Amino acid sequence: MWSKIARYFSDHPKRLNVAKVLVENGLSVRDGKIFCNEIEVPPVRVARVACVDRRTVVETVKMITDDEELRTIFSLIRNAGASLREVARPLNLGVVEITPVDPKTVGIVAGVTSILAQNGVSIRQVLTDDPELSPDPKLTVIADRKIPGELIPEFLKVKGVAKVSVY
Repeated sequence: MWSKIARYFSDHPKRLNVAKVLVENGLSVRDGKIFCNEIEVPPVRVARVACVDRRTVVETVKMITDDEELRTIFSLIRNAGASLREVARPLNLGVVEITPVDPKTVGIVAGVTSILAQNGVSIRQVLTDDPELSPDPKLTVIADRKIPGELIPEFLKVKGVAKVSVY
C-alpha cells in the first residue's frame, strides 16, 4: 500500500509527508474531509503535525479525492484504537518488545504469543509497526502482568527475532 502512495506523491514531498501523517495516525479522507474514524479533523491540525501549511494539506486531500485508487485506500482507513504501550507501566501490565531481523519473517507473532500462552501469561494487546512506514519496526506485546525475565532466552529462540526488551 505505502509504495503505491509514495509513487503517487513522488513529485510532491510535502504532500507525501501529509499522506504519511494520515496513514500513521489512521486518518481517512472522505468527501474531501479528514476523519479520525467518525470525528472530523481540521486540516490545520494535520498541517502542524506534518510541518506544512494548511494549503498543502488541502491540496493533498484534493489529490487523494481525485484519484480513484487513492480515494479507495484513504476512505477505508480507520484508527485502530487506543494503544496501551505508553500506559503499561502505570497499569502494572507487562510489555515485551521484539526487534525482528527481517520484519517480513513469518511466525514471529505466533512464536512470541505461544511462549506467553505456555507460561500462563494473558495477552491484552499486540501491536506491530508497519515495516514500510517505520525505519525500525517492532512487535510489541502487552500482557496482563509483568513478563518473567526468564522468558527472554525463549523469545530469542523464535526464528527471526534479533532483540528482546521486557519491561
